[in-house]
Amino acid sequence: MSEPLDVVVVGAGAAGLAAAIFGARLKPGLRVAVLDGAAKVGAKILVSGGGRCNVTHETVGPADFWGGSPHVVRRILAAFPVERTVAFFKEIGVALHVEERGKLFPDSNSARTVLDALLAEARRLGVDLRSAHRVTAVARRDGLFQLSTSGGELAARRIVLATGGLSLPKTGSDGGGYRLAASLGHTLVSTTPGLEPLLLEGDFHAALSGIAHPVEISVRVEGRKPVLLEGPMLWTHFGISGPAALDASRHWQRGRVEGSAVTVTANLLPGNDFSSLEAKLLQLAQSQPRTNLRNTLSTLLPGKVAEAVLARMKLRGDTTLANLSREDRRTLVKALLEWPLPVVGGRGYNFAEVTAGGVPLTEVDPSTLESRPCPGLYFTGEILDVDGRLGGYNFQWAWSSAWVVASALARA
Repeated sequence: MSEPLDVVVVGAGAAGLAAAIFGARLKPGLRVAVLDGAAKVGAKILVSGGGRCNVTHETVGPADFWGGSPHVVRRILAAFPVERTVAFFKEIGVALHVEERGKLFPDSNSARTVLDALLAEARRLGVDLRSAHRVTAVARRDGLFQLSTSGGELAARRIVLATGGLSLPKTGSDGGGYRLAASLGHTLVSTTPGLEPLLLEGDFHAALSGIAHPVEISVRVEGRKPVLLEGPMLWTHFGISGPAALDASRHWQRGRVEGSAVTVTANLLPGNDFSSLEAKLLQLAQSQPRTNLRNTLSTLLPGKVAEAVLARMKLRGDTTLANLSREDRRTLVKALLEWPLPVVGGRGYNFAEVTAGGVPLTEVDPSTLESRPCPGLYFTGEILDVDGRLGGYNFQWAWSSAWVVASALARA
């Protein structure tokens, strides 16, 4: 066996490449190798953001994440905030710009630009990148980590698990990092898909497939405060997708895996509550008494959605506002604000953008992300029990957690 490496990073995704780059920058001469089971690395980067790579978001805070302690998440994000991410990518030749809802994309609008820049920087710094090296086992012996890989045996003084989770398995995510973590003394928070489209029972959604509009989704898990998630929602042939639905998916999944009853509804007119919406309809009934329900709702919602709502509620679209009974008006208002979304499942890891669950933050040092039960072992990125909203937040977690790990490795 060759001389032990200083650091072996397992996983050449966003977090793994960043940890290796930051470590080599902070401590020149550090002997770092990055191992990945895929023949070509970075597949998840390439498919992210519709092939454009949503590198980060213009504002990122602990409220944008779920899973582990918000205090620890805040600490990690503060160590390498958004402005440092933007500066880092500019240094390696990737200028970023802000788009709708605060997302930051490369000016090239190509995820390939991001991956190529990371790989080029790693090579410039002398990082040893070994593709087609799947790590099958890790053991701690004589103060070193002994790694069994598909390319042979390796020894390292320290290792970083940056293997991601189970989402998008076609990119190489197979949960292998969880098995390695467990073999080194860690427990795991049960994993579920996150940021996945949701399946609905019934047929209400089918006729609306392809229509998107703003909503506020409420996920009510029995015994807890409702989680409110605002953003565009897309009706599909199988149920719902779009940012609001994807953000809601982890909360539905977590509630179910914990055995709790979960109810999901949508406020189809976000920004309105019962009083304001009823007052709006009453005002319209006074000023435009001959306007009918169909035309009124079509000014507030996409026309097909308005018609589908009225049909489901058995309200005639040609009823004028002046002739709408108090009972029907109040029933309509309540329905628009709490439209039932009868979720029966998600589309699974093949369509999920992240994995919820993983290595708990309570089992790592919050200042270094070093393992408590196994000193010398570090974690970064999605393998940890932290998952963010849609919109570049999970990439920011990758960059920030990688910096914290790299800083600890440089000091060690």
